[in-house]
Amino acid sequence: MKNNIEIKIKVTYLESQSDIYANQYIYTYTITITNRGNVGVQLLTRHWRIKDETGHTEDVIGKGVIGQQPHLSPKESFQYSSGSIIKTQTGSMKGSYGMINDRGERFNVKIPEFILSKPYTLH
Repeated sequence: MKNNIEIKIKVTYLESQSDIYANQYIYTYTITITNRGNVGVQLLTRHWRIKDETGHTEDVIGKGVIGQQPHLSPKESFQYSSGSIIKTQTGSMKGSYGMINDRGERFNVKIPEFILSKPYTLH
């Protein structure tokens, strides 16, 4: 937990929107970011690395998340949902958030790698 920022992730496979014949597997993920520290922080940027089972990797870099750059006071959480489309049944995502605290110190928070997988495809 870098700089007292906790990241929790929940992944859902959207079978009804995926098209296996077109190699489009759609996943949503909900991320909860919690400030466990004593100083407020603001999320400024995101960097995702999305990988499918063929090894194809895509980097997504941008400002904030879902059009926002949330500020989290001490003990406050921010939750958002987004999605990803990959060409294989399984894949993974990892990355980092660029943040700044209320003292003006910039830092990165690692987003732990998580698996994109249809239920019951991994043992």
